[in-house]
Amino acid sequence: MEFFCYHRDRPDSMKRRDELLEEHWAYMDRYAEQLIARGPTFVGEIATGSVHMVDLPDAAAARAFAFDEPNYQDGVYRDVLLRRWHNALGRTMWDFPGGRSGGNRYLVLGLGSGEAADQAVPEDREGLIAYGPLLSDDGDRWLGTVALLCAPDPDAARAVLTSDRYADIEVHDWEFGGRR
Repeated sequence: MEFFCYHRDRPDSMKRRDELLEEHWAYMDRYAEQLIARGPTFVGEIATGSVHMVDLPDAAAARAFAFDEPNYQDGVYRDVLLRRWHNALGRTMWDFPGGRSGGNRYLVLGLGSGEAADQAVPEDREGLIAYGPLLSDDGDRWLGTVALLCAPDPDAARAVLTSDRYADIEVHDWEFGGRR
């Protein structure tokens, strides 16, 4: 089962996040084979959250993954969005032909409203790093769509989703995570 996990930072948590960086990486190293994508979100140089797309056996394993994480345990994060997700591209971020760096990278998080939208991978896949629908716990209902992508600017990133089909669309600066 694939899951999308977005830990959102508390305000002014950057210092503590930096202090826990090695613990965070060591924790994620335990999930290296299950990770589809990972990385921090930013406003300027300040981290605002951590994205993890991960393939785990079940919802209990996903909750343990999300809530045993060292930054969560230490109070760095203010909240966690954990949802079933479907990896519509069928690859990891490490398979992205554009590589780890270059260009502007974004997390686009569309929270659904009504009928399912944007379930098919967009025709212009070139900048897509990860893409797929957020799903209910049983996997039967569409709750939104998530994309990690390269785009010229936040507005172009937002345009990957059909705006009038969502209650809200968030766009965050994002970068490939993991050890450098």
